[in-house]
Amino acid sequence: MPRYTLNLFGLDISFKTDAKSERIEAAQEYLETKYGELTSGAGDLSKEKALTFLLLSLADDYLVCKSQLAQLEERIGEILEKAE
Repeated sequence: MPRYTLNLFGLDISFKTDAKSERIEAAQEYLETKYGELTSGAGDLSKEKALTFLLLSLADDYLVCKSQLAQLEERIGEILEKAE
């Protein structure tokens, strides 16, 4: 299993995962972009608060995507029932 060492928000993080490096790099880029969006113009914001806002934002994104997926699955089910 490959080991990765990343610097995220000034923190060095090492971990092992089966995920490909492209996936790790995409996740890192997404987090850094999201973090930048949340902290730009925020003034003097502690790292702890900024990371908490990042977590809340990611949780919200996840819940919205989960809800959209459920709606799409329901719609696909309806279409399949009509096609039968």
